[in-house]
Amino acid sequence: MPDIGIIGGSGVYQMPSVELIREVPVDTPYGAPSDTFKILRISGIEAAFLARHGSGHTIPPHKVNYRANIRGFKELGVTRLLSMGAVGGINPLLEPGSIVVLDQIIDMAAGRLSTFYDKGEVYHVDFSEPFCPELRAVLIEAAQGINLPVLPRGTYVCTNGPRFETRAEIRAYSIMGADVVGMTAMPEAALAREAEICYATVATVTNAAAGISRDKLTTTEVIETVNKSSINLNALLLNAISLIRPHRGCPCKDALKDAKI
Repeated sequence: MPDIGIIGGSGVYQMPSVELIREVPVDTPYGAPSDTFKILRISGIEAAFLARHGSGHTIPPHKVNYRANIRGFKELGVTRLLSMGAVGGINPLLEPGSIVVLDQIIDMAAGRLSTFYDKGEVYHVDFSEPFCPELRAVLIEAAQGINLPVLPRGTYVCTNGPRFETRAEIRAYSIMGADVVGMTAMPEAALAREAEICYATVATVTNAAAGISRDKLTTTEVIETVNKSSINLNALLLNAISLIRPHRGCPCKDALKDAKI
């Protein structure tokens, strides 16, 4: 089974250079994942793909079964997970189409099932660096290899959605140090850490966040920017997968060590 996983938009497995090998339904103790897992062959390398919001984008961010999704990747044998996500730009230097390899998260989501250890056993995993340093380095190297400008670090604030944020909220998040705002990185990243899966996110800025631009926020703008950025994102993904080394030397693989109470 594949060692590499991809979670994001459905356009990934529609790339001309990607071959769909099979679809695999996975049952988990936490219910059903967002969709069947699609086993792809990308540049000769197998990877498991999952559409975070379902193949028809029918699941809103606050209703995604994050535990089932991450557990599903774990059961397939995935140890490296590349996440794709659309975000609003808070940092005024980030224009629509900008790509960010995230390094920090501020979690403002509420009411989501955010751990595998909510009864029986108690684990406190280290989450000071929420994204795998090795995978982040691979993504940055992959971008350099195709001359794709990316911001090599950035802080993501995760809101609950599905509504967009108010101007006052964005001002507050800016003061807190957030560069971008989205609705899906948490608890996804934390669950990947509990599952001892290396996890990194490529965030695409689709619009200026509320108050950064005076224009009304619309989903049309988001979709248009994602479509325009798909060529760059796909090229980055293809190159990154080819650069992932077999050996994991990062702390992610030992996240549960010394974490149990």
